[in-house]
Amino acid sequence: MFGIAVFAYLIAILQRSSLGVAAVEATDRFGIAAAELSVLAVVQLVIYAALQVPVGVMIDRVGPRFLIGLGALLMCLGQATLAVAPTLSVAIIGRVLVGAGDAMTFISAIRLLASWFDGRTLPILSQLLGTVGQMGQILSAFPLAIALHTWGWTPTYLSAASLSVVVVIVVVVLGRAKEPSAVVHQAQSWGSSLHHLRESLNRPGTQLGFWAHFVTQSSVTMFTLLWGFPFLSIGLGYGPTGAAAVLSLIVVVAGISGPILGILSARYPLRRSNLVLGIVSAMAVVWSVLLLWPGQPPLWLVLVLVAVIAVGGPGSMIGFDYARTFNPMRSYGSASGVVNVGGFTATFVIMLLVGFVLDAVDRSRGGSGVPEQLYSLDSFRIAFLVQYLIIGSGVGFLLHARRRTRRRMLDDGGISVAPLWVALVRRWRRRRAD
Repeated sequence: MFGIAVFAYLIAILQRSSLGVAAVEATDRFGIAAAELSVLAVVQLVIYAALQVPVGVMIDRVGPRFLIGLGALLMCLGQATLAVAPTLSVAIIGRVLVGAGDAMTFISAIRLLASWFDGRTLPILSQLLGTVGQMGQILSAFPLAIALHTWGWTPTYLSAASLSVVVVIVVVVLGRAKEPSAVVHQAQSWGSSLHHLRESLNRPGTQLGFWAHFVTQSSVTMFTLLWGFPFLSIGLGYGPTGAAAVLSLIVVVAGISGPILGILSARYPLRRSNLVLGIVSAMAVVWSVLLLWPGQPPLWLVLVLVAVIAVGGPGSMIGFDYARTFNPMRSYGSASGVVNVGGFTATFVIMLLVGFVLDAVDRSRGGSGVPEQLYSLDSFRIAFLVQYLIIGSGVGFLLHARRRTRRRMLDDGGISVAPLWVALVRRWRRRRAD
């Protein structure tokens, strides 16, 4: 079951990120500007985010394996549509289908794991799911990019579509094992499912998971799905091969940091928000250094940036751990859907705003629309600033949700969580006393 979940998520990541390596080609193929390109990418994320809660309710009602197979089928149809799309409007239909199928995959995989594992094992396996699944970015960064430049647009995306057919076959053939008797899935009525959804939405812990996902995932997802490739290949002049190599570092760092964050989350469950805030603070510092660097930033700084934002991917998994902690299993699917809306909402807002800012800067310089000017380093310096507004507001909401969650823990269970600095001082004093 873990293998099925990982394989389905890996292919979904490949389908999701397949447009990022083709940003420049899409600009030429459809004759579009940066804002229109961002719309093509954002519409996929809008559909993804909009379907998270409905899909979460459906998981609690019909179970995760059916939705994993259905999601793969939709992504196959979407990529096939994109492969033959003659115009931007048809391409958008394809990305809508990809977004809908992608929306059904991850939280279904998370729910599938929750049916088979529990305790301290589940946070670690959830991180491994996210980590191994991110290998799909390497598949899109290298084999897909090479295929795109060798075979062209249509054969490449038809090949990508065929991979989702394999997922459907794997789910149908290998996904027949019965769940452990203690957690056998029982279909719920729509009324019961909606009632559990309302309960999940009202829990401060679910809201805390939403904002944790919002602030950690958005920067790295924006970078990998669309704007990282033109920024690296044109803005910094690394070319397609160099950009793909740098983007692959994200998967390596996620593979290292994911299990570490899983262990820390399992060992220090009352300090998960501090992990989230530490990740976001590190991202803000490195982004600031890079954007303020005079002239061309050195390669080592770019690699540090990519490594730091990469930690945000596995860091966002902490949001799902909040959903598991503060919700019963019967509504875990709904709660996971709510959490997963967070990061992708922030992502598509940032992606869209970056595109608008790039076009605005280009128009202020004469509006040539040439990729070398549209995607220049100076243009990206301005456009990437929108992250501070979106993620900064998310941090404010996260702190508010954390206060409400800790208040609820104190009222319901008598659990008091002191500020981190207070806890550290207490531990230091106990060690001195010993």
